[in-house]
Amino acid sequence: MLITNATVVTGETPNRVLPHHAVLLSGNHVREIGPASKLEQSYPRTRKLDAHGQMLLPGGICAHTHFYSAFARGLAVPPPPPSNFPEILEKLWWPLDRSLSEEDVRVSALMSLVDAIKHGTTTLFDHHASSAFVDGSLDVIAEAVEQAGVRAVLCYEVTDRDGPAIADAGIKENVRFLKRLASSPSSHLAASFGLHASLTLSGATLQACRAALPQGEGFHIHVAEHEQDEYDSLQKSNMRVVERLQNHEILGEKTIAAHCVHVDAVEIALLKDTRTWVTHQPRSNMNNAVGCAPVEWMLRAGIRVGLGNDGFSNAMWDEWKAAYLVHKAVSRDPRRMDGSQVMQMALTNNAALASTFFPEAPVGQVVPGAMADLILVDYHSPTPVTADNFAWHVVFGLQPSMVTTTVVAGKVLMKDRELTTLDEGQIAARARELAPRVWKRFEDNSRR
Repeated sequence: MLITNATVVTGETPNRVLPHHAVLLSGNHVREIGPASKLEQSYPRTRKLDAHGQMLLPGGICAHTHFYSAFARGLAVPPPPPSNFPEILEKLWWPLDRSLSEEDVRVSALMSLVDAIKHGTTTLFDHHASSAFVDGSLDVIAEAVEQAGVRAVLCYEVTDRDGPAIADAGIKENVRFLKRLASSPSSHLAASFGLHASLTLSGATLQACRAALPQGEGFHIHVAEHEQDEYDSLQKSNMRVVERLQNHEILGEKTIAAHCVHVDAVEIALLKDTRTWVTHQPRSNMNNAVGCAPVEWMLRAGIRVGLGNDGFSNAMWDEWKAAYLVHKAVSRDPRRMDGSQVMQMALTNNAALASTFFPEAPVGQVVPGAMADLILVDYHSPTPVTADNFAWHVVFGLQPSMVTTTVVAGKVLMKDRELTTLDEGQIAARARELAPRVWKRFEDNSRR
């Protein structure tokens, strides 16, 4: 397929913006990029998709999300309202994940994937929990991912909060799924080993997870999202969270530490030295009132910080905007969190993270040889778009509703805002049928 008449944003380092260009796709990959007139002349018989002057960008990447959260939308939490993040976990998220059946997990994942395709997010790192349905849960989500046609890195959240049997089942589910993909690789699926957070994991469970981890793999864990994680770690081990995780050999080049809101200078140094990935989720952090992560310090230290959404909508440009704004508001300094730093997280670092898990070819760039994961965006700017100012066009101009076409591995998942792989109406209708039952189980679990 030859996509013509586009302004191509390559997502490279340094980034390039190429007006009046075309992109030739061959199989799963980008084959060639060049001036539209030249490529149309060179490939006259190739099937064409006319971009009509739209921007062509790399597909968005979400470095940390929760597909199981769809049924939380509109859910009433029993009064009184939670006053801090530990109470939010205890009154909302933990009763909800205990309430999910196999079909709930499937439909919740499909709703999240509809949202991703519509908003141009083509690769997602999911962190799953459903203590009433552990065994085989990652297969159910994987089936939804393959049906949708996007890419995803999946894991199951091991925790002690539901007892040793559920913790053991979570360990086995991670190992089983990692081995499944090792023996039968998929260009759309990868896996990590999920852990909830230090505050719900004993030393024995951490050691059991480390012992079970297949060689060459890493973990995906929430780290210091709230002060309580640090207090709990100090009480358990006389070490702060990152130090405790390092003591159990959890950190490393394929480990993802989500949030890191309350890490100190020593922990930042450990994250850097172990080459652990960190993800920033500003909308979630604001919503949960947990604080603002020291992202600028981490970037300055050389940590590879990516951008996730923690289960918020998969409209990742909204996360760009939140990241750009929250650091200014918290510090009362408009110089903080430069647009180029946001782009480094969302574009450069997220692409590097995705390419670590999908090493066949670069992900998150529109360059020859890269995976053909791209989107068309109906953005007609009143001012020039250049490589130097692209980040500010995202923050102040681009809107998720402007995504018109989503392509993954050369396959069109949405064209002119019409989904081709998923039936949004049917999926949403089934979700609405399931929601009252999920919410009833939630009410029952909230009383436990």
